[in-house]
Order: sequence, then C-alpha cells, then structure tokens
Amino acid sequence: MRRKGKRNYDDPIRHPDHSRPRTRRDFLAQGFILGGASVLGGVSLSLAPGRSVALSGDLAPLVAQCGIATQGAGKIPFICFDLAGGSSQAGSNVLVGQRGGQLDFLSTMGYERQGLPGDMIPPILNPATGTNDFIDTTLGLAFHSDSAFLRGMMTKLSPATAANINGAVIPARSENDTGNNPHNPMYGIARAGADGSLLTLIGSENSDSGGNSMAPAHLIDLTIRPTKVDRPSDVTGLVDVGDLVSVLNQSDAVAVMESIYRISDQKMNSVNNGQTITSDDVVRDLVKCGYLKSADLAERFGNPATLDPAGDPEIVGPAGIFSDVEFNQSGRDSSEFRKTASVMKMVINGFAGAGTVEMGGYDYHGGRRAEGEVKDFRAGQCMGACLEYAARIGMPLMLYVMSDGSLSSNGAIDNTADGRGKGEWSSDNSSTAATFFLVYNPSRRPTIIGATPEEQARHQQIGYMRPDGSVETAATPAAGNVNLLAETIVLNYMALHGENGAFPGLFGGNLGNAAMQDSLTAFEPIVNGTIDSPT
Repeated sequence: MRRKGKRNYDDPIRHPDHSRPRTRRDFLAQGFILGGASVLGGVSLSLAPGRSVALSGDLAPLVAQCGIATQGAGKIPFICFDLAGGSSQAGSNVLVGQRGGQLDFLSTMGYERQGLPGDMIPPILNPATGTNDFIDTTLGLAFHSDSAFLRGMMTKLSPATAANINGAVIPARSENDTGNNPHNPMYGIARAGADGSLLTLIGSENSDSGGNSMAPAHLIDLTIRPTKVDRPSDVTGLVDVGDLVSVLNQSDAVAVMESIYRISDQKMNSVNNGQTITSDDVVRDLVKCGYLKSADLAERFGNPATLDPAGDPEIVGPAGIFSDVEFNQSGRDSSEFRKTASVMKMVINGFAGAGTVEMGGYDYHGGRRAEGEVKDFRAGQCMGACLEYAARIGMPLMLYVMSDGSLSSNGAIDNTADGRGKGEWSSDNSSTAATFFLVYNPSRRPTIIGATPEEQARHQQIGYMRPDGSVETAATPAAGNVNLLAETIVLNYMALHGENGAFPGLFGGNLGNAAMQDSLTAFEPIVNGTIDSPT
C-alpha cells in the first residue's frame, strides 16, 4: 500500500470512521485544539519554604478565625494526566499480565493486540545476556523497556529520584472517544480531606470536572467547581491584591491593610459595645475578615514571582528541569511543558493540592505507529518533570495517568525511525484499556503490600487481563465500572496516608468489604496522616 509522506503529528487527526468533531472533547481528542491544565485545590502543604513578610503578632491568631488557610490539610500532592482520545497504556507502555501480576505473561497474540510484535514481547530472553531485555523496573512498576512514556520520563528524572518511585497498574475498561467516562477523581481527593490555602478547583474548561473526562456524579461538589488555568500567566493572575503593591512595597501594603482592619475593628466594637451577636454582627465580621484576608494575600502573594513557574530556577533555566529553549519556544512541546509547569508549581509547593494536566490528540490510531510514540514520549517528559520537581522540593507525589478508552493493533509494523518497529494502531478498543499511578517518596521507594513476591505482584497489578490482551471485567469492581475506578484511586490515595480505614464512612460500600478494599490497595503508607511543609 502506498504511503503518504510523514505528516506533522500535531496536526488534527481526521479519522474516516469517526463523525466530524462537534464538542470540545471531540476537538481535543483529535488534536484540533490543545488541552489545558487544571489545578484542583484539595491539598495545601505550605505556601512556600519561607515568608518574606509576616502578619503582625496581634493579628496572626485571627487568621484561623477568619477561615484563612495557612498550611492546609498537609496531604500528599496529587497530579492527574488526562490523555484525551484513548491512548495506549497497557503492554506497549506499562506491562499488564494475567492473574499472577505484570510478569504473568499474555499470549503472543495478546501482546500483538497491544502493539508489540513477536520479537519485542516481554517473555523473550536475550540469549547473549540471559535476561529479558524488554522489561524495565527502574521505576519499580514494570514498563516495556522501549515504552515511550518511560523514555520520556527518564529524560527528566535523576537516578536518585527514579530510585524512590514505585507504581501500580489497574486494568479497567472505559469507553472510547468520549468525555462521558467519569474518570476524574479530584472531588474524591478533596472529600478525603484535601484542602488548599489559595485554590479549591481550577480547570482547563468550563465543566464540572475541569478536564476532558467527567467526574463521578456522586462525588461532585459544585461549591468548588473548577476555574480555568492553563499557562503561567493564569497562575500569576490568580491573586489580585489591587494597586497597593504597585504603589507601595510589599511590607507597606500589608501594613496599610492591617491598619484598615484595626480601624474597622475598633469602630465596629464601639458600635457593638458588648451586645449579643446579631445578623449585623455577622456582616461586620465578614467585612473585618475581608480586610484581613486581603492583608494575608498581600503578605504571601504580593510578589507575583512567588507563584510564577517561569521564574522558578528549579523549573526553567540552566539547572532547571526544562531548558529555556524547551520552555519558551513556540510549538506544541513548549505549550505542554508550560502547562505542566504551571500545575506542578502550584500543587507541589502547596498553593493547590491536586491538579489535572489535560493533553489532547491521543486518538492516534489509523496511521503510522510513529505518531503515538512521539505523543507518548512528550507525555512522559511531562510526567517525569512533575516527579523530578517533587524530588527537588522534597515532597511526596502521587501521579495518576488515565485516558478515555484505548486502541489495538492489527499486526502491521511501522519500521520508520519514530515507529521503532512496533505495531501500528489500527482501531479504538476499550477492552485493552488500563490506568496506572506512580508514587514518589523522598525518603525511600514506596513499599508494595504483601509478605511474598507473589502477593506483592497481585497488589502492584490491581486486576488482570485475559491471555488475548483484553481486560477481565470480573477481576475487580473497577475493571468494568469507571466510577469505581475513580474511587479505587481515591482509596489508594488515602492508603498512602494510612487513612483507608475511613474510606467506607466517606464513600460508602461501593468497593466492597474491608478484605476487598485491601485487595484494591497497592502501597503501605508513606506518611502518617499528614506531612510537613516543603523543606
């Protein structure tokens, strides 16, 4: 068959077997528009490693009374990658096996379905080394050694960071090419106790989830509906302390607003003069707290550089995770890097607690394998950047990767340089879908639950696939129900804090009894309830 010339992989994808895109989600999945980023403030670990200005001593005790969060709930930062369109997760990226775990191998046909030709499947031993060259456990979780996700991550991760990462994979069906999959777990993360000092929910679009996939309806709390953020200027524009900081220096601006607070307080106290609390008193209290909150904002965020990811030398620059060229040039790569940096800056520093990075164009079947490899590699770079930044700040991180549906290969091989001799993606296929998460712990690699290697393998792969490479939907509650997949992620988030025993009281019995919930949990706790602020 005659091939067309190499296309620009970031051009829109036009599938003849798909209807014309009509919704924002359709446009995003097929690459007609860029994905945005959402920051979900559910967890605040601190505001910054130190404060240059502090509220006066007589006002500091009133901060809590006015509902001003200073360090939040102290939960582990959580970042989710929402790859719109149905990307390849299982086999070609993260290995997924049968009942015995990732290395309980599938059939050759099963791996071919997942895009791996017979000479690249995990069971093959290299006779020269006596080892399996197609399995890589550098990050704890077993990836295919030529995984584009893994290759991208390793361009950003230091060896020390990689040594303290572990992960788990969840084989689970989800529908193809639709935003109606209730994948997004962020409201559940907030319900689990996460809280933010600056933000509650921010999203890339005007939707209840703030991302491409929906949130489970029973978890949605519209009082914290997302607001849009998808670039560094959106981050620095989140806080407006008025003109005072431009006219005065930051210390003077804080002093002025504190003075306004005291004057208002004195006048209102003189009016009240010991009377019982009335509705008027409530209004006065709101006014007083308004001034105090303004002073607190000026104290912490009067200098926009506090929030700016582009000005953080750990993120951009000679010693940064992204070079100046990577971050500032035009093109899709830099756009995704700037978006990712905005989210990780907010979340990992504790300005927000959880964030969704939405990336479009992952409905990449119907052409050469090369397109999927290039896009997966870019997504891996963004994932690796988040994990590396957590290491540099000294914070733990849970990173979750999901997509709406998946795809399969018909065995045709793409031997181009970018195609890497792998199977072409020929069609959508929800039965090959899986999600996975990685956990970084500053002190040591997270420990998989289980007293034996066999038990640990079953906890590192929650559920399993059939030999033909399709999800066994009876394996777990999450395997055939995306609502319960989102709850499973929240359960694992709580377990990292040692709080999974509180899950039924917050979310009910959808995930079964305690024994079932234990089987759906991957890691031993890495913190005891809360964690300290960044060091």
